[in-house]
Amino acid sequence: MVDTLYDQAMGGNAAVGCFYFDSATQEDQSPAAILGSVLKQVVGGLSEVPERIVKAFRERKKVIGGRTLVLSEIVEFLQDISSSRCIFMCIDALDECQAGHRAKLLDSLNQIIRGSPGARIYLTGRPHIRAEVERYLAGRLATTSITPTKDDITEFIRARLREDTVLDAMDQSLEEEILRDIPERVSDM
Repeated sequence: MVDTLYDQAMGGNAAVGCFYFDSATQEDQSPAAILGSVLKQVVGGLSEVPERIVKAFRERKKVIGGRTLVLSEIVEFLQDISSSRCIFMCIDALDECQAGHRAKLLDSLNQIIRGSPGARIYLTGRPHIRAEVERYLAGRLATTSITPTKDDITEFIRARLREDTVLDAMDQSLEEEILRDIPERVSDM
C-alpha cells in the first residue's frame, strides 16, 4: 500500500511519510521523533520546501549542537503543508508504541487532521488499541478489521521458507510439520 501511495504521489501534488514502530526501540520513539520522521519524508517529497520550515531549521542549526523541532512545531508544519496539498501519513504497528507516547501521538494526529483538509492518515495495529484510536480520532476515521486466514498464514510461511539461506537446516518432515502446526495454532488465537 505504501509503495502505491509513493508511486501516485510522485506524479501529483501529494506527499507521503511513513513510520514503522519497532518494539525493540520503543524508548526512542517519542511522538516528536515519529512525526519528525514523517515530516522529513513529506518535505523530501515536495518540489519546494516551505520557507517557514527552512527558517526554523536554520535557526536551530545556530544553537550549539543543533536543536530539534518540538512536537507543536512539527504538527503546525504538517498542517501547513497539507493545507495546500494532500499528504498521506502511514503509521504501522501503532500497538508497539508505548501507551503514554501513543496517547500524545494520537492527540497530535487529531490536531493535524482537524486543521488540515489535505491530511490523510493510515494506521495499522492490533485490535486491542482500536478503542483508543477511536477515542482520539472520533468522527475522523474509517476502520477496517483484517484477519488473516489459515491459507494466508500458510502462504506467508511457504514464502519465508523459500527464502531460507541455510538449506541443510530443514528436512521435508520438519517443513511439513511447520506448515501444518503453525497455521493451525495462529488461526486458533
